[in-house]
Amino acid sequence: MKVLAIAGSLREQSFNRGLVRAAQALAPSGMEIIEADISDIPLYNGDDDGDNRPAPVTALAEQVKAADAFLFATPEYNYSIPGVLKNAIDWLSRVPGGIFAGKAAAIMGASMGGMGSSRSQYHLRQVLVFLDVHPLNKPEVFVSAAHEKCDENGDLQDEKTREMIAKQLEALKAWAERLGA
Repeated sequence: MKVLAIAGSLREQSFNRGLVRAAQALAPSGMEIIEADISDIPLYNGDDDGDNRPAPVTALAEQVKAADAFLFATPEYNYSIPGVLKNAIDWLSRVPGGIFAGKAAAIMGASMGGMGSSRSQYHLRQVLVFLDVHPLNKPEVFVSAAHEKCDENGDLQDEKTREMIAKQLEALKAWAERLGA
């Protein structure tokens, strides 16, 4: 099973990119997690859509089409989804054929605050419902006080959180298979 992971942060040492790296290491047997690169996606401009679609958007769209499921790792910016993540999704939503439709997704997120990106995860769920993605309900992964659970490189060190991620990945695998992946 191919899972495309999309982190809502561009910083290499971000806590959320660290969650993706942890997920890659904890993936259950038969699951491959590939991290998408959204760093070169330009701001959405309808004039550049269609035949003029930028190459990084086309490349990401191909990854989305090839994925059996998705893993989103999102920080929380101003109580919501980071602009870079929403922008990438906006571009992909314009690709003909509903390339997200019918696929499973898991959402996780880390923040230094006490709510562990819960508000951004809620907003992301709303966006995914519009795209006909089927978000996994449980288990949820909210990593609060991430600066205490990750090292200086953003790599997750907290064993309890690693266990939560492993459980979520097992559930994502079962959910994606149930949906026909």
